[in-house]
Amino acid sequence: MIYDIFKEINNVPRPSWHEEKIADWLCNFAETHHLDYDRDAKNCIVIRKPATTGCENAEPIVLHAHMDMVCVAEKGKTFNPQTDPIEAYIEDGWMKARGTSLGADNGLGLAMALEVMRSNDLVHGPLELFITTNEEDGMTGAAAVSPDFVKARKMIDLDSEDYDTITVGAAGAYLQTAELPLTHEETKPGYDFFVLSIEGGLGGHSGVDIGKGRNNAVKTMGRVLSAIKEACPDLQLCTINAGEANASIAANAEAVIGVPKENSEIIEAMTGTLLPVNPNDPNMKLACTYAERPANAISDNATDALLECLEALPFGVLKMSEHMAGTVETSSNVGVLKTEKDHFFISAHSRSFVYDDMVALGESICQIFKKYGAKTNFIMSTPAWEENAESDYVHLVEQTFIDVLGFKPRKVQMHFVMEMGYFVEKFPGIEIVPIGPRIIEPHSTSERVELSTVDNIWKVLVELLKRLAQA
Repeated sequence: MIYDIFKEINNVPRPSWHEEKIADWLCNFAETHHLDYDRDAKNCIVIRKPATTGCENAEPIVLHAHMDMVCVAEKGKTFNPQTDPIEAYIEDGWMKARGTSLGADNGLGLAMALEVMRSNDLVHGPLELFITTNEEDGMTGAAAVSPDFVKARKMIDLDSEDYDTITVGAAGAYLQTAELPLTHEETKPGYDFFVLSIEGGLGGHSGVDIGKGRNNAVKTMGRVLSAIKEACPDLQLCTINAGEANASIAANAEAVIGVPKENSEIIEAMTGTLLPVNPNDPNMKLACTYAERPANAISDNATDALLECLEALPFGVLKMSEHMAGTVETSSNVGVLKTEKDHFFISAHSRSFVYDDMVALGESICQIFKKYGAKTNFIMSTPAWEENAESDYVHLVEQTFIDVLGFKPRKVQMHFVMEMGYFVEKFPGIEIVPIGPRIIEPHSTSERVELSTVDNIWKVLVELLKRLAQA
């Protein structure tokens, strides 16, 4: 069953950039079920299954999913994404995870595809299952895949999160990181030290949820510190860490600061008023507690450069589409901020349906980083993708939804990034239709999937494979 496979997948650590274990597991799956497979240098895998009897001459079909997941955990939970399994549970018809992201994105799509590959009672033509790596944090697997890795030219992608839709387009993405230099100095005597904690934010997917008006804990902590520094110019910043993943809206942040003892009451009073009420993110809170005196603090110059840089970095919706009502066209997110030994690490993830706008935005963010002395690292510039929404293939999928589930799916373009922009370049002539169950709050500890929609998408997938084999 699908859920048995999903449980096995969630027992194998699979954060982006560290997919070796899950790739090994997938190869073992293929061998166990006597299926031919290949594995490339980026750990992308293709598993092949012959057609069922009588369908050998049908057009081959490629199923697609990615093997990595965004691993985030609730603050205070001990969780190592490279070693620890995901603990899922079911509540009121939804599957959730205990204290971490669930990995339904894209583990359930992968589980469905694997169930197809091991089943003996389905009707289908020749099949390929194409499984990519690092989809969530750079798409390096899709970018590097060989053009002859996949032969089929009709793809069923199982990485959609909107159950009642057929995705016919996705935004492009520009991901970069920066290393902003810092130096240390001794903490000053006569100071009190505090831990400032921002907790309880909704976070979420930095594409799917970017238009929902949520707070970003990286940006919010920057503004909190700037306000405190304006009131207490002698503030010492010791550490600051915020955000959970490059592709997530930051839900939590923590900073350790010091101020002269005569300013301590001001800090305690200010922290009660520094976090503005946001009805779109009502549970985000700012707490202030006393801390032991650290040995070192960050220099004033480095602190000022960081706070000015954070304020300058764009976050949120930058432009709505004039052609797709209610759809975000261009956005940007600051995903992660970490205090390292000699620099601050910062990630910036921009998205747009318009490639030139996306590149221009990415380059403008690069210039912001450089203005404050940061070294930038370019990770990816993924092209947007648009399918012919009126093709015979899309209409076939649409009709299958109608016949199996009794409703006509919406055809939508989504403000998340998909690997299809690479696939249409790598595999000329390929047609792609993404479908999937209803996944809410991916890339967050609130991630959950509605189980009835998993069962229904499975029914659509099985019938669609049958119709394609008999076309």
